[in-house]
Amino acid sequence: MSNRFERANSQLQKSISNIIQNKMNDPRLSPFIYVSEVNLTPDFQFCKIKIALDNDNEEELKNTIKILQKSEGFIKRELANMVDMPYMPKLQFVVDKGTSATIRINEILKTLNIPKEDNDED
Repeated sequence: MSNRFERANSQLQKSISNIIQNKMNDPRLSPFIYVSEVNLTPDFQFCKIKIALDNDNEEELKNTIKILQKSEGFIKRELANMVDMPYMPKLQFVVDKGTSATIRINEILKTLNIPKEDNDED
């Protein structure tokens, strides 16, 4: 991927995250939502946005995706004011399954009782 698309993805990620956290006043959205990854197509027509929550509630995550998808027009309008792009892409919000898996693994690891090793150097 070229530097141009990496910069565009990075800028979009920051801007979309800012819009969701600071400009959307929807009480149904969790304050613990974050944009984990943004992938813009080379023709600037489509943008896939991966969304994750800090908890492992799959139903809440699905509802969040639905809310964000219905708010696409608002998000695109705000995004157009924040970034300079040749074309404002169609936004597609998807669940970031990798982050959910990582959270679940960390919860499992916290519940394990692993004895500490003694590091006696004799």
